[in-house]
Amino acid sequence: MYLGLDLGTSELKALLLADDHRIVGVARAPLTVERPRPLWSEQAPQQWWHALEEVMRALGKSHPEELAAVRAIGLSGQMHGATLLDAAGEVLRPAILWNDGRSGAQCEALARAVPRLGEIAGNLAMPGFTAPKLLWVREHEPEIFGRVARVLLPKDWLRFMLSGEAVSEMSDAAGTLWLDVGARDWSDELLAATGLTRAHMPRLVEGSEVSAQLKPELAARWGVGSASVVIAGGAGDNAASAVGMGLVEPGQGFVSLGTSGVVFVSTDRFLPNPAQAMHAFCHALPGRWHQMSVMLSAASAVSWAAKTFKFADEAALLEAAASVPLAQREGCPLFLPYLSGERSPHNNPNAQGVLFGLTHAHGPAEIAYAVVEGVSFGLRDGFDTLRLPAGMPLREMALVGGGARSVWWGQLLADIFGVPLTLYAGSETGGALGAARLAWLADGGTVADVCTLPPVKQKLVPSTEGADVHRTRHARFQALYKAVRDQFQ
Repeated sequence: MYLGLDLGTSELKALLLADDHRIVGVARAPLTVERPRPLWSEQAPQQWWHALEEVMRALGKSHPEELAAVRAIGLSGQMHGATLLDAAGEVLRPAILWNDGRSGAQCEALARAVPRLGEIAGNLAMPGFTAPKLLWVREHEPEIFGRVARVLLPKDWLRFMLSGEAVSEMSDAAGTLWLDVGARDWSDELLAATGLTRAHMPRLVEGSEVSAQLKPELAARWGVGSASVVIAGGAGDNAASAVGMGLVEPGQGFVSLGTSGVVFVSTDRFLPNPAQAMHAFCHALPGRWHQMSVMLSAASAVSWAAKTFKFADEAALLEAAASVPLAQREGCPLFLPYLSGERSPHNNPNAQGVLFGLTHAHGPAEIAYAVVEGVSFGLRDGFDTLRLPAGMPLREMALVGGGARSVWWGQLLADIFGVPLTLYAGSETGGALGAARLAWLADGGTVADVCTLPPVKQKLVPSTEGADVHRTRHARFQALYKAVRDQFQ
């Protein structure tokens, strides 16, 4: 039996996985985000620990025998968060999260200080990453910065509490801007640019390797396994989700229709494209990397439109959008979905949403279609930033996330991308299942046995009907952004 722990932004999830791939039990505990000032997003790490205690108590009540059979634990979690510890291991301030936007000026300073940043780290400096956050702390909270002895990512702080060991793994570390992503090692040059050294960093392992052991007193308190329960390296949330769906071979990936939108493809080599704000990270398995584009408002743009234009809910908006016949789509308005700025491919935190081309002929259905189409075009722009070399074909693209519940939207995405998309059973388990699978690998399981694909629910094959309309409107969508981008402030 294997335990996967997934530390998200809004909840901590625990999942028990049997060695026949059955998900035996799941427990969740909610988390809240503090926003004390504009652009700030923070969580107190102690809240993560309370949530962990809650899910372990819940599993202890519902599945005591299965919990007692746990052989290994895997960790997944929200990336980029800065958890600062002093020499005694005490937390110095609330963790600064991935969606915190305060460090824009520090990103510019870091890019000037290290012109080779994209070449080394595989990414542009953006406020979401960890390194600019530490520059902000050094500038605005120097007394705290002077006491920093260790910087840990959120899930790695949980590992520290579970084991007493300061360890991270490649996929999550690649999101700090301190890792030489190609070499899979800390970069002394990048650390020095933020006033840090290797001494401030945790030890690095691969996601499928043993990183530490669970403290015996915690194992006894929670009724977990024996006295030698190992903890796997684990993974950042998207890499863990890929492992959970078996998408670890080169050319396999997924499109995620969550609050934000992600296009993720596994590779067998480091292939950065920072000029278009594509992310190049280590995967959770040795010798593997992944590329990822991120748009900041995907399903959240649909939620915004449903509320703003008085639809009953998101499902009602999607139903209205689907009612627009193909022949009428060419005359619909265009929607730029940049309600929270944008990452891939624009790296423009000042980008804004635009609804363009309204006439008296347009009603709620046409606006609904424009919004869903605009998000789909934004994801296609991110997809186009990915770099797959000759000889590495795109083998598999799954469709996941809350928006994937709409088969109509999934088909529209397949048509706009021009690639088949597969809906798999159980994809909603996400990072927790991937974490449990990484625990299984750390316990001696093989990739072939552990990282299997889930059962297929449905294949969405691109339709040639309407392809010309999609191409024409996508070109207009791109031209609209170029025409208005200098007006954003």
